[in-house]
Amino acid sequence: MSASNKATKRPTADPGASTALAERDCRPGAPLLAPAELAQLLPALPGWTHADNALNKSFAFADYYRTMAFVNAVAFVAHRQDHHPDLSVHYNRVDVVYSTHDAGGVTLNDCICAAKVESLARSP
Repeated sequence: MSASNKATKRPTADPGASTALAERDCRPGAPLLAPAELAQLLPALPGWTHADNALNKSFAFADYYRTMAFVNAVAFVAHRQDHHPDLSVHYNRVDVVYSTHDAGGVTLNDCICAAKVESLARSP
């Protein structure tokens, strides 16, 4: 398995770092993050993994209604940030994948949007 296909996950999370990241906005033309930069940002994204040049996380819900409410909230974030994830929608689960195709992998924009999605999942 090559390094780009190997999943990496950071065990410790700082909720304050996630909030700070979520308060930022995406910028056009964001460059690919260096591995060290990404390693510094991953702890702010609890449960997100880096694999196949993308950030990935699955979110579970009690039913289809809640699943679709989450999908619509993610769509709103994507529209406002002009940065769109790949979504796989199931009855009670959504798989979210962020990667900047133009940059060939993960950029700061992907981390910002992942943090925004994470804050949606933490909302009551």
